[in-house]
Amino acid sequence: MTDGDTARFTPHGVAGLRPGREIEMHEATIIESLMSILVRQARTHGVDHIQRVRLKVGALKAVEPQALRGCFEIFAEGTVAEGAELAIETVAARVLCRTCGVESLIQRFRFRCSQCDGDDLSVVGGEELYIESIEV
Repeated sequence: MTDGDTARFTPHGVAGLRPGREIEMHEATIIESLMSILVRQARTHGVDHIQRVRLKVGALKAVEPQALRGCFEIFAEGTVAEGAELAIETVAARVLCRTCGVESLIQRFRFRCSQCDGDDLSVVGGEELYIESIEV
């Protein structure tokens, strides 16, 4: 493996993946976990096909929605989720200022209060990463 290979991998020999299809490692790990949950839930509830999966993903999770969709398509092949839509809702990054009590949206990763310009902040939104719903 070379230095240029650290952010991406080619999943040769992994069940359901064709050799040579590169996928983002971070997103692949998330989707691998998602697929495990979907397959387990489908089995538990006697579901043979999933139509849509709705995810909530916080802006601070450093997840690329298009990469998630691509990984989902690859990992879903041959499972109950094959052909399912992956609907992703991005949750804005929000902070609460401990100095003045104002809640602000974070834009361009500038972690300052929009009211007092303070930096004593608590993150109150944007770190989400969960399944909102599974539609069958």
